[in-house]
Amino acid sequence: MFHKKGQAAMEFLMTYGWAILVVLVAIGALAYFGVLNPDRFLPEKCIISSGSGLFCVDQTADATGITIRVKNILAESVTVTDVSTDTPACAWTGTQAIAADGTFDFALTGCTPASGDKVKADITIAYSKGAAGLAKTTTGSIVTTVP
Repeated sequence: MFHKKGQAAMEFLMTYGWAILVVLVAIGALAYFGVLNPDRFLPEKCIISSGSGLFCVDQTADATGITIRVKNILAESVTVTDVSTDTPACAWTGTQAIAADGTFDFALTGCTPASGDKVKADITIAYSKGAAGLAKTTTGSIVTTVP
C-alpha cells in the first residue's frame, strides 16, 4: 500500500516535471532567436539633457553613419566644437556655430551600421555660448533604426 502512494507521487512529479521542462526549452528557444529581445520594442528617440539650451529635433542612421539635427533654443548663439558617441569610431569633428533659434545637422561618420540594425548610442556635445563663452558639455542618447 505504501508503494502505490509513492508511485502516484512519482508519476505526478514526472508529469509536471516534463511539462515545466518543455516550457523552459520553448522560452530558451525564443530568447536564442531574439524574439524576446527588448531592443526590438524600443521606440526611436533623440534626447539631449535639459538645461543646455540644445534640443534634439530628429535623428537618422544609414550605412555611412548617424545624423542628428540639433536646435539651439537659447537667446544667444552657441558654437559646437565636438559631437561624439560612446561608439569610438562614430564621431563628428570641426566647429559649427548655431544661431539663436537655429538648427544644424551633425553627420557622425566612421561608424557603419548595417541595414535593419537598431542603433543605440549615448552622445556628448561640447559647446560654448556666445562669443567668448566658457566650454560646456551636455549629454544625451539616441535610438534609431537603419532602414
